[in-house]
Amino acid sequence: MTMLDTRRFLQIAGLTVAGLLLAACGKKEEAPAPAPAPVASAPAPARVVVVGTDAAYAPFESQNEKGEIVGFDIEVVQAIAAKAGIEVKFVNTPWEGIFNALGQGDRDMVVSAVTITDERKQTMDFSNPYFDAQQLIAVKENSKVTKFADLKKLKVGVQTGTTGDEAVTKLQGKTSTNIKRFESTPLALKELESGGVDAVVADNGVVIHYVANNPGGKFKTVADAEFVPEQYGIALKKGNTELLDKVNQGLAAIKADGTYDQIYAKYFGQAPAKAADAPAPAASK
Repeated sequence: MTMLDTRRFLQIAGLTVAGLLLAACGKKEEAPAPAPAPVASAPAPARVVVVGTDAAYAPFESQNEKGEIVGFDIEVVQAIAAKAGIEVKFVNTPWEGIFNALGQGDRDMVVSAVTITDERKQTMDFSNPYFDAQQLIAVKENSKVTKFADLKKLKVGVQTGTTGDEAVTKLQGKTSTNIKRFESTPLALKELESGGVDAVVADNGVVIHYVANNPGGKFKTVADAEFVPEQYGIALKKGNTELLDKVNQGLAAIKADGTYDQIYAKYFGQAPAKAADAPAPAASK
């Protein structure tokens, strides 16, 4: 190769390299692929509040022909839950074990015509009162019973573990064989209808409802000022202040907007003369 050819080759090679360098410098860098947007996690489903109730205490709680739990207590809690923004599920729970289920955490709340008492407050918390109650005596129409003291020597039916049980036990004595205990007040009233007992002592709401719906039983009711007024509350596991606050807020809301009065009138014929607002030192179902 001559000197001229060599120089020509170098010129061409230099131009080629320079062109490649310019092309490389002029190439845009590809932008990095955008990071994938984080996937929003679905909100945790709201926890269902499990409510225990002994569904054998009409009109407060019972089961209809479909097996559904219905009643005054049930509608009150449903209305409270709607106001408080919580979801509730009712579970039929025998009275004898209902407070153990609450204490063990198997139930979050108990609504079952439960009277607020100082003794119960030691092991559970209560909502503000939602119902005023009192014991009432049921007898047959031809009975000569006019007051509680008349039951001293008679056969009396009561629901086990209720105020009626406590009151009659106090009247007749712990060893009395005339006290007949039943799993529910309706069973005790059935026994009265058949003549197995002379009287039944139970909460006024249950007795009035049963007598009104069983005219064939030929019952009458007897009131006595000796019975201490009682107030029902919703029971919660001790220390569950978050749920307790929501329940009390919901209860206040349904009393304020008239919902409570509507539910009360549905089951008892008219709105309450005075809403429950302070616990009474009594014992009951």
